[in-house]
Amino acid sequence: QVQLVESGGGLVQAGGSLRLSCAASGRSFNNYCMGWFRQAPGKEREFVAAVTYRGSRIDYADSVKGRFTISRDNDKNTVFLQMNSLKPEDTAVYYCAATLSFSDLVVYGTRGYRYWGQGTQVTVSS
Repeated sequence: QVQLVESGGGLVQAGGSLRLSCAASGRSFNNYCMGWFRQAPGKEREFVAAVTYRGSRIDYADSVKGRFTISRDNDKNTVFLQMNSLKPEDTAVYYCAATLSFSDLVVYGTRGYRYWGQGTQVTVSS
């Protein structure tokens, strides 16, 4: 089993920044694609960003490109989501997810991830 714990959420004004962290434990961090998803009230959980372990392949949802940056520190078994220029529409519960990806390809769908964190609330006020 892999345990994922998110932190860093909170309340921020539009245009501000937050840095989310996801600490992984229980299994080796190697060969895992790590993703960030978010879910707003009444909406489906949606892909935000993901990064692979091998090759450092990265992709983002169109809605966050240029504003969010995903990164990982494998020595610390931690993945980050730096969120800049936040907008009210970014308000959601943000979830960290992990899945094995030996092909080193980015995984986009929620069904593709085996392990999930509990989520951290991000609220952006206008």
